[in-house]
Amino acid sequence: MTTQMIKEAILEDMKTAMRNQEKERLGTIRLILAAIKQREVDERIALNDAQVMTVLDKMLKQRRESIVQYEAGNRPELAQKEMEEIKVIQKYLPSQLSDQEINVLILSAIKEANAASVRDMGKVMSIIKPKIQGRADIASVSSKIKALLPE
Repeated sequence: MTTQMIKEAILEDMKTAMRNQEKERLGTIRLILAAIKQREVDERIALNDAQVMTVLDKMLKQRRESIVQYEAGNRPELAQKEMEEIKVIQKYLPSQLSDQEINVLILSAIKEANAASVRDMGKVMSIIKPKIQGRADIASVSSKIKALLPE
């Protein structure tokens, strides 16, 4: 899916949501478009695939963090709203990697970087990040890498 196709798909979904009066879905789609547009205006560029996925990834991360906060604050209705937004955002990202696929990528990145300790974490992350962008939670992958590397 090219960037233009992602944007077109989002716009088409917005029209469909408007026609079907799906207020929650429409609101999330508008948030996505606003975030993409904001980045394009700030940087005076048209975003490519990787950049759009970065924006969507950031939105997912924000929602996951919000869910933790809402659950800690005993606000399940707000946590549920964030979960619904995550489902809409994920529709525009590639399919998520399985734990097994992530572990294979981590091990090959560690080998490729000749990582001997946690100090080599940056090298490993620079290799693995483009491969998992939009397909896995980078924070959880980072913690898995840390667990595999000796101090």
